[in-house]
Parts: sequence; structure tokens; C-alpha cells
Amino acid sequence: MAAPTSGTTKDKKGKKPHKNKPASKKYKFYKVEGENVKRGKKFCPRCGAGVFLAQHKDRMHCGKCNYTEFNAK
Repeated sequence: MAAPTSGTTKDKKGKKPHKNKPASKKYKFYKVEGENVKRGKKFCPRCGAGVFLAQHKDRMHCGKCNYTEFNAK
């Protein structure tokens, strides 16, 4: 008599292997020094904390809400 297939750890037919996703890149903008946390970039004033402004040559831009700050010359 064959063993029941439910509850076993056999691979299912046609199932693809799990691939881990790469870590989020936003964690590279934070530096932890002891109990202090330094943020590498400025937050968006419209979106709030957690959304960083992208640094360009002549401006800072939010990709979520399209807020832009131009650098003074």
C-alpha cells in the first residue's frame, strides 16, 4: 500500500525553486553609530520620513511625488 502524498516533503511537479529577493537599497542611506542614527540623504517634505530625495547635479528630486528643490548657485 502506497503512503499518502498529502503532508509529505516531496517536491511538487512543475514548482519552481524559491529565489531570495535582493535587500532593499534604502538601508544603505542609514548609518548606525552607537545609539545614534545618521541619515545620508534628506527626506521629502511632502511624503515625510522614509522617502529620500535623489541627489542630482543641480537639484534634489522626489521620485514618488515629483517634489523638486533646486540648488542655489
